[in-house]
Amino acid sequence: MTISSYNPADPSDLVVSVETPGAFGTAAAVERARAAQAGWVKLGAAGRAAALGRAADAVEAHAEELAQLTVREVGKPLAEARGEVARTAAIWRYYAQAPYAPSGAVHEPAAGEGLLLTRRRPYGVAGLITPWNFPLAIPVWKAAPALAVGNTVVLKPAPEGTACALRIAELAGLPEGVLTVLPGGAEEGNALVSAADVVSFTGSTAVGQAVIATTTARGIPVQAEMGGLNAAIVLPDADIAQAAAHLAAAIAGYAGQKCTATSRVIAVGDAYEPLAEALAKALAGSPASDPAEPGTACGPVINEAALTRLTGAVDSARAAGAVVLTGGTRPERPGWYFEPALLEDVPAGHPLLVEEYFGPVAVLLRAADLDEAIAIANSTRHSLATSVHTRDLDTALAAADRLDAGMVRVNAPSSGVDFHLPFGGAKSASYGAREQGQAVLDFYTASRTVTILPAGSPR
Repeated sequence: MTISSYNPADPSDLVVSVETPGAFGTAAAVERARAAQAGWVKLGAAGRAAALGRAADAVEAHAEELAQLTVREVGKPLAEARGEVARTAAIWRYYAQAPYAPSGAVHEPAAGEGLLLTRRRPYGVAGLITPWNFPLAIPVWKAAPALAVGNTVVLKPAPEGTACALRIAELAGLPEGVLTVLPGGAEEGNALVSAADVVSFTGSTAVGQAVIATTTARGIPVQAEMGGLNAAIVLPDADIAQAAAHLAAAIAGYAGQKCTATSRVIAVGDAYEPLAEALAKALAGSPASDPAEPGTACGPVINEAALTRLTGAVDSARAAGAVVLTGGTRPERPGWYFEPALLEDVPAGHPLLVEEYFGPVAVLLRAADLDEAIAIANSTRHSLATSVHTRDLDTALAAADRLDAGMVRVNAPSSGVDFHLPFGGAKSASYGAREQGQAVLDFYTASRTVTILPAGSPR
């Protein structure tokens, strides 16, 4: 069987077509990775640190090539693609220092002589399942910490990000079996989850829940990031122009195809009318355009199915009485483009208020006060990121304490991630340990307690 990846800005452009390994090939790849793991650990901290550092150097040396490939394969606007490449190199370099981090602690015995140690050791083979929207950065922010602490990695990227994943692994230049990319779909993903020693997943809620069920039944560690129905709260005292610019970037940037994109905008009190006008204008000024052009912020959505789902959702909301303030149409050009949309008066319970659509669509909602705004923001099971826009520090801190989201950003877009800090959401948005930062190093390792007593000790 083969999988193919097409350019979303030009669906006639086949980026890559490759054979898939199937379930047996996936299991064999895991076994090769398991055989390679002992040698990878024996390289020691210096060897693994140097290898990850060389991977960062390779990304930087091929930066423009990788940016252009990202634009072509997933339709990411050029400026964002270049930023992702830079972040990918930085992630490799950040985790290149991790092999030197303490891997345990020394404790005093309760009585008598001896030595008590705790140590953290790699599990073996890390199975990684990654989405297409950050086809370089997400595979690396999962793989780099797993490799740093001594695991080997088998990576199954989303089919739409196959070429990027293959190239980033090729540039890393790691020993055979240490970082393996398996092109494929559900069959390969299921086989990987059934064979790996530790699993990290980013993708849809439905697939994530299946991954969680399989791994927990096997008794192996799993982390799953499953998206978000993210809100932005705008208070009357906010800088409305600045808030509108931030929200437009979080709604339309990369066609809204980020798990931290804003899809619900909650205007408090008198902020509603000026925000509606400013945000509609800002979105209209960010039309869906060729991602290869330097000034583009909103490119195409990833495929025809995504485009059909978005147009259907907006048409359904309009038929139910919603008002489209801007966008929501398909421009007359080749490619899977959709104009950034802002809707108001969307009826309660409509799918746009319940489901993540992963596109440049947002719903504008009213709240009488901060309490109501927080209640609306928290009324989702996909609580990943929320932004709050206000000039009042007390209000911002109070909101941050009461919001369910795993990440709260004040006077900033909901989209945006600092790779050296823990990343994850609440409720159904995430499961298991946090990704990124130093916290993830514990996820990819198991704790062992070691007791050492003097020879001949009676205990």
